[in-house]
Amino acid sequence: MRHLLRSLKAYRLPSFLAPLFKMLEAIFDLLVPVVVAKIINEGIGTPEAPGDAAKIWQYGLILAGMAVVGLAFAVTAQYFSAKAAIGCAADLRSRLFRHIQTLGWGEADALGTSTLITRMTSDINQVQSGVNMFLRLFLRSPFVVAGAFVCALLISPPISLIFLGAIAAMAVIVVAIMRVTSPRYRANQQRLDLVTRATRENLTGVRVIRAFGMEERETEHFRGLNALLTRHQLAVGRISALMNPLTLVAVNAGVILVLKAGGDAVGGGSLLRGEIVALINYMNQILVELVKLANLVVTLSRGAASANRVAQVLDTAPAMAFPEEGAEPAADAPAVVFDHVSLRYGGAGAESLTDISFSCAPDETVGVIGSTGSGKSSLVHLIPRFYDATSGEVRLFGHPVSAYARGTLRGLCGIVPQRAQLFTGTVRSNLLWGRADADDDALWDALESAQAADFVRQKPGQLGDPVEQAGRNLSGGQRQRLTVARALVGRPPLLILDDSASALDYATDAALRKALRALPWKPTVFIVSQRTASMRHADRILVLDDGRLVGIGTHDELTRTCPVYREIHESQYQKGDERA
Repeated sequence: MRHLLRSLKAYRLPSFLAPLFKMLEAIFDLLVPVVVAKIINEGIGTPEAPGDAAKIWQYGLILAGMAVVGLAFAVTAQYFSAKAAIGCAADLRSRLFRHIQTLGWGEADALGTSTLITRMTSDINQVQSGVNMFLRLFLRSPFVVAGAFVCALLISPPISLIFLGAIAAMAVIVVAIMRVTSPRYRANQQRLDLVTRATRENLTGVRVIRAFGMEERETEHFRGLNALLTRHQLAVGRISALMNPLTLVAVNAGVILVLKAGGDAVGGGSLLRGEIVALINYMNQILVELVKLANLVVTLSRGAASANRVAQVLDTAPAMAFPEEGAEPAADAPAVVFDHVSLRYGGAGAESLTDISFSCAPDETVGVIGSTGSGKSSLVHLIPRFYDATSGEVRLFGHPVSAYARGTLRGLCGIVPQRAQLFTGTVRSNLLWGRADADDDALWDALESAQAADFVRQKPGQLGDPVEQAGRNLSGGQRQRLTVARALVGRPPLLILDDSASALDYATDAALRKALRALPWKPTVFIVSQRTASMRHADRILVLDDGRLVGIGTHDELTRTCPVYREIHESQYQKGDERA
């Protein structure tokens, strides 16, 4: 609720005017039965006391005027409530997106991509609907119910007791149904997360699914999740559907009692026929408003559940704190130092890295190799501080990585992730992620070094050629080379290539490594790879096995002294995988 009120703060005036105009509309609604009673009593009359036709026209014009003014008030209220609700949702969505950008990889891993997407879309929409309905009805409906009861009390105190009983019966029905349905609506939002996750995984992995012929299995899996969500939504819908018939039973029973008591009162001369019609109109108004109030409670329950889910993300504090003005890199310090570093991911049963210690000088090329799951990516992710070490210290250019401001630290590190990720736009817009003010000459230099210039020149638009979502219109090797070029645009003093040449042929891989060694600003380069050929010319190679550093040295040294490295190298050499 705190986050919702903060987003509504900028829309205080519309949030005040929307219920105000709804209240004014409600006043006119409460006056309608009074005017109708006068038409019946004074305009139509009775056989004993004939009415005045002029009164019918007079009060009819009053009713028409009230309808026009009431409609204007209703439209105005709807405008202000929609403005406040849409503005509040837009602000909440923007704050949520900005907050997600501040979260570390650990928090993002814990929350999950699918649930973040659901909270950014479906949950925010539920909050918007809840705010809109709340501003329109949270004062109007109780006011009309209370006002109709007071008007009935003024007309006939004995008959007003019937109103009191009908209101109590309908309130019990509404509250009982809400207590049953509210937790089910919250549970359905969680089931929607599962459907969203399955949808996302299938859309992003559609090529793998088709490659393995798993379309039918994935369709059945999705059908099962969707059927589960549908079944529970129908179940809660059936319970909610009981509200209208049960409240109609209560109100119609009240109408019957009003007619019976009113008929006796008319026969006794204590009430007029128009007043009986007014009482029935007030009873119907109570019914309509209580049903609206019940629907409002349903919407608010769903909105509150969604607001709590959004608040859960907004209340997730980033585990990493970056100083506003951090350290600056020292010119004469080692490029990277790992001092007895260990890493355990949140919720993991064992450490991913254990007691890693090494250092490397500026301009060095460092290879990182090991079997699958040995901790290679975990090690290089500690350098730009994607994760914090559980114990020990990682130092970059003379300072702990925690001493750098976020922008400074990320500017020191050029990252080429294991999975080549491009964004919808053009080749130029993707390369400018490396440095926003880079000119075309700098972009072409980066493409040349990344061995990507040739295929970009062959594109019809060259730098302006379109790139589809995730680079779907490019091959795997083209995507990898563009991500390398993107990292080179910023000329970072430290370059991390996390298995970024896996889709390249050996000739292109060798040309890329040669170009990296010839870079004019001489960056420190970390190369993570499964190929010993990719790092045989590195100044030193780190060999990992089950999260431990089991070897460090040059290619020749490790083939003699490190069994793990020798086994990897010989297995590839036997397959013809060794290249210069």
